[in-house]
Amino acid sequence: MGYYTQDDCRIDDFKALIAQPLDSAQLRFASEVVGNIPVYSTADTTAALNDPTDRQALMAEWARVIGDLSGAVVLKGAVPDLDALDQATAIFEQVIAEERATNSGGDHFGERGANDRIWNSLQKLCLRAPAVFARYFAAPVVAAVSEAWLGPWYQMTTQVNLVRPGGKAQVCHRDYHLGFMTGAQAQSFPVHAHHLSPTLTLQGAIAHCDMPVESGPTKLLPNSQRYGPGYIAMLMPAFQEAFEDHCVQYPLEKGDGLFFNPALFHAAGDNRSVDIERMANLMQIGSPMGRTLERIDRTAMTRALFPALCDLGLTGQARAAAITAAAEGYPFPTNLDTDPPIGGLASESQAELLARAVDEGMSESEFEIALVENQTRRLP
Repeated sequence: MGYYTQDDCRIDDFKALIAQPLDSAQLRFASEVVGNIPVYSTADTTAALNDPTDRQALMAEWARVIGDLSGAVVLKGAVPDLDALDQATAIFEQVIAEERATNSGGDHFGERGANDRIWNSLQKLCLRAPAVFARYFAAPVVAAVSEAWLGPWYQMTTQVNLVRPGGKAQVCHRDYHLGFMTGAQAQSFPVHAHHLSPTLTLQGAIAHCDMPVESGPTKLLPNSQRYGPGYIAMLMPAFQEAFEDHCVQYPLEKGDGLFFNPALFHAAGDNRSVDIERMANLMQIGSPMGRTLERIDRTAMTRALFPALCDLGLTGQARAAAITAAAEGYPFPTNLDTDPPIGGLASESQAELLARAVDEGMSESEFEIALVENQTRRLP
């Protein structure tokens, strides 16, 4: 089988997979297992990380859970400096107020006024309050779980999500990379890429307040990250229904961390509370290996290629091959404040712009304006 299709998505196989229990005897360091999610206490985790032998064993256990077992771990007290966390919360609230005033904020998963999103909260916190940033991220547990899944030199990114009382739940989904694609786009990637994608990212969330179940902490479907065609299945009603019937939620306390495989079916829950503004600092932590060998000025190449494509009249697969060799075909990484998704989960890529420009018969001056705008929107 070279490519997954909807025909490969069999609901009975999926239900059998998500029904598998997690045997706590397989876990040396977890303090308990709740709804197939292992929970690690602050004391036990700290002690293990301070012992070189136990540190490696604990990290190997986390990687096994995230990849081969239930797919998620709860790490109590992941950010131990609660004073720094509270100061970060105050800064994030200030950023939200400022961005709402300029209409630059918002959340692509919910209505404005119910949810708020801070894109790139990592940089915004660091530049506004570097000492708070340093104390906040002086969190050995966060570093260790990131390294456990991605190895050293991982790349941290964060996005704050604030859901007020009445905020609605998300539809179940997987995340970056293939989870940010349409079904047709995901089906265009070979099977081995579906298996590779989850190893390139670790999902995480740091609770900035206590999150009882009524406040809507993340709904998780243990074992679902191991379902091969899941990036296609997640869009199908039968699988979404199975998610709602079998998902679990773990209540978090302020400073706790939830870390999980990006291929795990998950969704933020309904905030059914009357007074809890549920704030989490979401983490999408990337592998250092998702980069090309050389730095290429693809904007310059795209600019030079446009008139040649117009003159040559290449079409179909030949034209697509020439564009792919030169232009940036992937819309990430980008600046989500200035380059938000357009009609989906991603903005127009450089390669898509180049193809559109040729199709529409843009002049060189028109294309130059569009190319600069495309590039500028992506800059931090």
